[in-house]
This record gives sequence, C-alpha cells and structure tokens, in this order.
Amino acid sequence: MVPGEAGAAVESASLANGDNNKRTAAAAAAAPAGSTGVATAWLIFYNVAMTAGWIVMSGVMLKHALLQGTVRGIYRSVEKPLKLFQTASVLEVLYSFFGIVPSSVTLKAFHVSSRIFLLWAVVHSVREVQNEESTLLFIVTWMVTEIVRYSFYTFTLLQYIPYCVKWARYSFFIVLYPLGVLGELLTIHAALPHVQRKGLYSITMPNAHNFSFDYHTFLIAIMIAYVPGFIQLYTHLLRERRLVLRVTQEQKVD
Repeated sequence: MVPGEAGAAVESASLANGDNNKRTAAAAAAAPAGSTGVATAWLIFYNVAMTAGWIVMSGVMLKHALLQGTVRGIYRSVEKPLKLFQTASVLEVLYSFFGIVPSSVTLKAFHVSSRIFLLWAVVHSVREVQNEESTLLFIVTWMVTEIVRYSFYTFTLLQYIPYCVKWARYSFFIVLYPLGVLGELLTIHAALPHVQRKGLYSITMPNAHNFSFDYHTFLIAIMIAYVPGFIQLYTHLLRERRLVLRVTQEQKVD
C-alpha cells in the first residue's frame, strides 16, 4: 500500500524528470492530456473545490478545538465532509484511467484506495479509534497535504506556480509523510484489539465456500507492509525534491 501522505507526493515527484523539458512535475500531474477547454475548466473547478473543502474542514477542526478546549470529538465534527471529499478523490483515478491527466493509474489507485480503506474500513468501522490522538494526527497531515496539493494543481492549470507553493509541495512531505504514516499505523494498531474482539469482517470455518479470512491478521500484514514502503518512498521523494527544486533555481537564474 502507498501510505496516505506519500501517494500524492510520489505521483508528482515521480514525474519530475519532465523538468528537463521545462515542464514541472505539477504540470504532468494536473494538466489535461488533451488540453481541451472543457477538461481544463473542469479540472480547475475540481481542484478549487477540493482546496476549499479541505480548508473549510481545517477551520472547523480548529474552531472545535478552540471552543471545546479538547481534541475529543474533532473527528465527528468533520466526519461527513471528510468522507465526502476523500471518497470523491476516486475521480482522480478515473482522470488517469481515461487519460484526462497523464499520471500513473496504478500509483493513483494505491494512494486513493489506501486512504479510503483507512477512513472507512478502520476509522468508520471501529468507532473506538475516532477519538485517538493518532487519528487526529493523520487527518491533520492529510488536510495540510491536500490544501497544498490541490492549490498546486490549480496554479499549474492556470500556468502560473508561485515558488512558495511549489516549494511547499516538494518540502512539506519531509515532516508530513513520517507524521502521517505514524498516525495511520498507530490508528490501525489501536483498532486491532477491537477488531479481534468483535471478529470484524472475519470469515470463519466451516462455511459453504470453504474459505476463511481474519481481518485482524490482514491489518497486521498491512502495518508490516508500511515499513519497507515508507523507507523506499521517502528516500525517493528526497531525491526527486532535490531535482525539482534545483531545476527551478536554475531556471530562475536563466
């Protein structure tokens, strides 16, 4: 699985070599392949709407924390819009599949599915973890990441990317990625005893299909898979960041 924070960053960074042809990674990830007016207009609307949605959710969370004086209940305060906007990102897989944007379908699918899985199959299904600090941690990293990412794509489609936005796109992950992965792992870990106690989503033998599935073990396997994935992707992102920002600096000098 591609951890939530990493997937979006890798998607753009992996295309950063396009800078050698004076194209930024953002352009590769956000610009419509056919460059049609309708596609561009739709993508601008989509990215602006997603940016606004994540900003509003951030404001709601901050307001809750300030007024209530506690982080408990923060997830519930943004639960519906969080599910709506995160699930709506499935559209981005379709954009890639139909060639509207020239990004990797596989990578985008992993990124989107990993987040949706965590949101619906863990946090939604195991309500006991909704007030965990780890849940708040990964949600905050998602919010910052998505505000930067969708802003970045919007500016790309408008053919003007402020350096501060580009820098944030290729720098914030240095902190956000480890924190996001930590939050996701701790949340899954917190869900394990509840999953085991309830037998959630597990299929026991005997049954008509002669098939068994242990969701508790499945979650443990996912946690183990995070470790090598994190190391590989994080080092890759650091290399691509140096490339993208170096090329940007060279273009500014030119």
